[in-house]
Amino acid sequence: MYQHILVPIDGSATADRALQEAIRLARAQSAQLELVYVVEDLRLLDSDSYINYAGMQETLRSNGKKILACAQMVVQLAGMAAEMNLLEAQGERIASVIVEEAERWPADLIVIGTHGRSGFSRVLFGSVAEGVVRTAHVPVLLIRGA
Repeated sequence: MYQHILVPIDGSATADRALQEAIRLARAQSAQLELVYVVEDLRLLDSDSYINYAGMQETLRSNGKKILACAQMVVQLAGMAAEMNLLEAQGERIASVIVEEAERWPADLIVIGTHGRSGFSRVLFGSVAEGVVRTAHVPVLLIRGA
């Protein structure tokens, strides 16, 4: 029986499906939910660049807060409550940040959406869900996108 369910969200339809499944599981088992959004680190070029990375990073944080607020409304409409957490990658892989949060909280289960990419697309974009599955010390439920 799961008591603490961690749900990484990113605003995608696949993450929304994962959230719906996590709500069903949490309701059935009287579990607590924590929803997390990980802000990616944009340190791609040197600091002498003309790109305003600080501004871009703040835009990503603001977007993450909006996504968390929308997810919180979904949870509330389902008659439940959830902890919301905006996490910063700070140079780490997103999957590592999620797994670290699962250990810190501590989660019994991670419910995460997967886009099901394969081939070159998977190589190019990577897979956060795959990284979580490979490194998590708790069960991971993958929810496939439509």
